[in-house]
Amino acid sequence: MKQILIINGPNLNLLGKREPTIYGNRSFVEYLETLEAKFPDVQLRYFQSNHEGELIDKIHELGFDIDGIVINAGAYTHTSIAIADALSAVTAPAIEVHISNVHARESFRHHSYLSAKCKGIVVGLGLMGYEMAVRYLMDNE
Repeated sequence: MKQILIINGPNLNLLGKREPTIYGNRSFVEYLETLEAKFPDVQLRYFQSNHEGELIDKIHELGFDIDGIVINAGAYTHTSIAIADALSAVTAPAIEVHISNVHARESFRHHSYLSAKCKGIVVGLGLMGYEMAVRYLMDNE
């Protein structure tokens, strides 16, 4: 059975409440149940933190023993060389996900420190982006 870690960064604990016109009305925990039903042969491990170091620690903890990482680092995408370095340090391939189309938003959101360390990026497709990332890791890694 494949194991995939899904990591959400700062403010993503507020999905379903935070700016629903951008991020939708569903919490990630609710959506995770949908993902688990779609991928019964995958052990999905979920972690969310608003703290950069905790995200890095989780990548270090599991990144050598799992089959892939789906990461939405939130605002840390645009600021964290440290998270990018953590993704480079581990053997698990990563897919970067963004719920909104970051390229249609503020200019500071257009650059990602993580993209170069990831196999691919899913941008602007809402929560479905997580499903696409998991499917890729299932089929290609």
